[in-house]
Amino acid sequence: MIRIAGNMGAFYPAQCSEIEKMIAHWNGILDEALTDKSVLDARPRAIIAPHAGYVYSGFTANIAHRVLGKAHPKRVVVIGPSHHVYFEGVSVALSDEYQSPCGPVAIDRTYSEALAREFGLIHVPEAHQKEHSTETQIPFIRHYEPKAKVVELIYGKIDYSALVPIIEKILADPDNAVVISSDLSHFYTLEQAKQLDSVCLAGVAEEDIALLDKGCEACGILGIKAMIAVAKKHGWKTRLLDYRTSADASGDTQRVVSYMSAIITE
Repeated sequence: MIRIAGNMGAFYPAQCSEIEKMIAHWNGILDEALTDKSVLDARPRAIIAPHAGYVYSGFTANIAHRVLGKAHPKRVVVIGPSHHVYFEGVSVALSDEYQSPCGPVAIDRTYSEALAREFGLIHVPEAHQKEHSTETQIPFIRHYEPKAKVVELIYGKIDYSALVPIIEKILADPDNAVVISSDLSHFYTLEQAKQLDSVCLAGVAEEDIALLDKGCEACGILGIKAMIAVAKKHGWKTRLLDYRTSADASGDTQRVVSYMSAIITE
């Protein structure tokens, strides 16, 4: 049972060598530009990372995954919104491995089934076939945590509070880490996007769910809210890593998509 990667060659390269080349390029830029390198030694329990095409959001996602790799999690649970299939609840992948350009990544099916039993998770196969919010995280996990197993959770129509006990259960195990997948605003002018995104950035940095409700248009807002709720409850700290828009890559400032990454540490 293989979770086929339906977005290879679209959102990210189908060749492992191309992905490795991208990561090396991004890390070279980061190592040269980063003045405070202490963040690279953090040991996060969770990260927030974007999921657009690597050309646009890969640099932003890479920073978060690079830092997460320092925590050496044995199991990484990726949580993202459904973009293509409508359903109610949370769907869990029940395959044995996840296809990726640099080789398969083991899916912890036993753990996935245990979560499904405890929290009433469902399995919607078509929701997992081409869902890029979760799939785009897998090559980074394969690169930075090659021995880790993964769990894929995709949510449809739910209240963010339904995700809170799931995330708490996952992070009660110190060997686990969580990846919350989300982009920010979509298809505004650059000026409008920055104004909207400032609400998201402040809400995450200040761990303020009420603030996120005042204009944050993140597509993965439910996952972000749930993660912030868990962090605030346990006194964990959130730190923003990077923010940029598609205009940085395309030059188009009239219809931009925005991205940010963050880490959550104990």
